[in-house]
Amino acid sequence: MYGIAAVLPKAINIFLVALHTKILPNTEQFNVNTEFYVWAAYFNVLLTFGMETTFFKFYNSEENKKQVINTSFTIVSLATVCLIPIFFLSDVIAPRLGFTETIHFKILIAILIFDNLAVIPFAYLRITNKAWKYAGFKILNIVIFAFLNLLFLVFLKNPKNISILNLYSTNSKVGYIFLANFIASAFTFFFLLKTAATFNFSIQKNLLKKMLLYGWPILIAGLAYVSNENLDKLILPRLLNKSIAGAYAGTYKLGVFMSLFIMAFKLGAEPFFFNISKQKNAKETYAVILEWFTILGAFISLTIVAYIDFFATILLKQPAYLKTLDIVPVILLANLLLGIYNNLSVWYKNTGQTQYAMYFSVLGGVLTVIGLLLFVPVYGYMGAAWTTFSVYAIMMLCSYLYGQKHYKTPYNITKISSLFLMITAFSFSSFYLYRGNYYINTLFLLLALMIVFLTQRKFIYQKLINR
Repeated sequence: MYGIAAVLPKAINIFLVALHTKILPNTEQFNVNTEFYVWAAYFNVLLTFGMETTFFKFYNSEENKKQVINTSFTIVSLATVCLIPIFFLSDVIAPRLGFTETIHFKILIAILIFDNLAVIPFAYLRITNKAWKYAGFKILNIVIFAFLNLLFLVFLKNPKNISILNLYSTNSKVGYIFLANFIASAFTFFFLLKTAATFNFSIQKNLLKKMLLYGWPILIAGLAYVSNENLDKLILPRLLNKSIAGAYAGTYKLGVFMSLFIMAFKLGAEPFFFNISKQKNAKETYAVILEWFTILGAFISLTIVAYIDFFATILLKQPAYLKTLDIVPVILLANLLLGIYNNLSVWYKNTGQTQYAMYFSVLGGVLTVIGLLLFVPVYGYMGAAWTTFSVYAIMMLCSYLYGQKHYKTPYNITKISSLFLMITAFSFSSFYLYRGNYYINTLFLLLALMIVFLTQRKFIYQKLINR
């Protein structure tokens, strides 16, 4: 159910990307949409203060679980209150962040209020295994959002003609995407009120100190992660132009298939990793999971590259986006490296050494800034793509080396590295030498599948026999 809660919204989001690239008049408008959600990501990390992961950790380790719930919810609620003065200073703040319409910034603040108040209720549903409720509310959110996108952008050619929308005045179609998001977030929080009503506004001081100590490195790591993933979307329009930045952001969305896989895995795996951490064979389980995660991720990456033109026609509805299509193999492999890094992070979460998340992510953030400033002016948008790849590779390597020192886990590095190199070679050959030749590209996929089967046949046979 956690997988469905991640996969279905992402699948619907694929449809929305196709809708936006078709309906929005140009790539510059798509860039406005992209920057809006980049700023949303930064604010979300700041306001939650790493409380979601912290909540999972302390809910499993503390005897008084009610105190953990109440303290977490109170911290996030107090942080959310800080948005109120920012809302009233929108006229000053919005232009400094690059918003051309102040109303867009105001509705961003409104969305953040509802989304952040929903963080701990959603986390509570996950940790108490109420997967159906969790999935239902997540799916409801994206369904409302998608329906309103269709309503505002397709069926109502001029939403300004409707009196109920006169309170929200925007000069661009992209503004109605943000309005749809606000309504969806408000409805979702309304349905979570029953869960949130069981929480109390109270703080246990000793617990608060421990939670903040555990959570602040996650906050720093989160900010660095958002920078690693999204800073290129803010820098490209400033170093190049908004048109090419919009095309880059649109093409980047082809990585949504890999992101979908990683998110589905993470939602189910994070609580699972904590739950089995005290078992004798936990490390062996982590090693097996990483191996198969890499195998599945590699096949997703190669499949998208092998049939790149097919996937591009699904998502990108205007020719202007296709000029940045050459970033796709690099971005897919970069996302796979990020997924491996997320798997490796289990060592510092289980040992309570979350400061390493901060160290690795800050290192990545610094390298991202340096890489973008150095390579984008010289190599354009490809400089941004290769910066992302390089940063995730370095972060993954650092996490592995330190993890083996503090929490030695029997990962099969030779097999995983060989698989990654094989998929990299097939992907770049497919894109640069045989793009559009589906016979050869299908052969690449079959060859990779055969190699995996031959190297994993012992494990597969054992599982079949055990069943």
